[in-house]
Amino acid sequence: MLSCLLPLALLPCLSAAYSFNFESTPKACDNLSISVSGSGSPPYSVLVIPIGASPLPNNTEVRTIFQHNFTGDSTSASFQLKFPQNSQFVAVVSDSSGFGSGGTSGAVTVLAGESSSCYNTSTSVTPTWVYSLVPNSLTQCSPTRIWWDETTGLVEGTPFFHGVIPGGESFSVPVPTNNLTKVANEGLGFDWTPSVRTGTTVILVGGDDRGPGSGGSSNYIINFGDNSCLSDSSPSSTAGSPAGGSYPTSTSGAGTSDSSSGHHTNVGAIVGGVIGGVVGLVALCLLAAFFIRRRRFHQAQKKPVDLLHENDGSNDNLPQFYRPEPFIVPEPSALSTTAGHETTQAGSDTRPSVDRRTSHYSNLTADQPMSMRSSTPDQSVSTSAYMRKSPAPPSFRPVNIVQHEDAGPSEDAAPQEPETIELPPAYTNIRAKNEPPPPPPDDETAAV
Repeated sequence: MLSCLLPLALLPCLSAAYSFNFESTPKACDNLSISVSGSGSPPYSVLVIPIGASPLPNNTEVRTIFQHNFTGDSTSASFQLKFPQNSQFVAVVSDSSGFGSGGTSGAVTVLAGESSSCYNTSTSVTPTWVYSLVPNSLTQCSPTRIWWDETTGLVEGTPFFHGVIPGGESFSVPVPTNNLTKVANEGLGFDWTPSVRTGTTVILVGGDDRGPGSGGSSNYIINFGDNSCLSDSSPSSTAGSPAGGSYPTSTSGAGTSDSSSGHHTNVGAIVGGVIGGVVGLVALCLLAAFFIRRRRFHQAQKKPVDLLHENDGSNDNLPQFYRPEPFIVPEPSALSTTAGHETTQAGSDTRPSVDRRTSHYSNLTADQPMSMRSSTPDQSVSTSAYMRKSPAPPSFRPVNIVQHEDAGPSEDAAPQEPETIELPPAYTNIRAKNEPPPPPPDDETAAV
């Protein structure tokens, strides 16, 4: 048992022992050079399989599957690529240890060459014989019958089949030559259970004694099934690095694949993703800043105005309409009434009445003005003296002025007694007294 498992364990090591590279750019009708590097087991060979639709008008297919064998122990080979421009193919390199031991390339695009005279565009090529599947699909770990019609005489020898996975691991389909079965309406064939993972693209290539490709090829995608036949060595599309080195994968020649990296690098997608991420991050930051500013604005609008300013005790920071102003006592609006005289209300256009009184010097008091005294002491005055009285001064009374605060007294301030303002008496109730006339004034006084 151990002797049977040992070769299987060494198979991955042998597969990874060497690889190949395209030494020239694949161009229509030009020579394509391939070199092998590493410790393989010559002789080497390369199998070229066209994939995809034909780029020629009316879908004319001029491509054929072919295998080119290296000369002797040579590690390089060159052959003419008879494929039209913009078509694609997959290359598989093998040595004496088995099929696909040198690796499988990805989809290679053929660029424009110097001419297009190496193929005939008038007719389409067809395989020598064909094979069929029942059911016409491949399912993971589910048996599929592969059969062909041996009665037509088109098959030479016993057919064989290869499973080619672009950019992955290719393999040979085991054919039980001593256990082929014949089924009515199906011909001769055998059952095969593909141990290939779900979603893997597989190109099934049929061949006979004339070489691989004589039975044509078909593309399949492995359907979902059970995992009973899978193992760590089960092939898949991403099991290994695409072989072939650098080669064009698009019609413009861009998007080359490098076997050292093991994957295709799409610079445009990476740059686009980075720019999109940066723009999204900036948009989120701007949105967050907007909501923060909006929240602060609403909080500032809801904050009440403190009219007391109990914290700092100062009114300097109050708005203009909330600043207190001192109370100013208004001017008196009415004049008091003097005994024996007529008075008028303040602001009236009526002039005060004139009190005409006839008097003698003997009736004058010492407080009367000097102009009313005669220059001759004994002379009596027969004429009447007319005097116009000024309005009596306003009558004032003691007033207590109390200034109230807008929002009430401060809780911290101690209660204060109201300030009392005392004003002098108005002397409105003092009447003039009759006194003997004073001595006559001198000449200077009379002149005045």
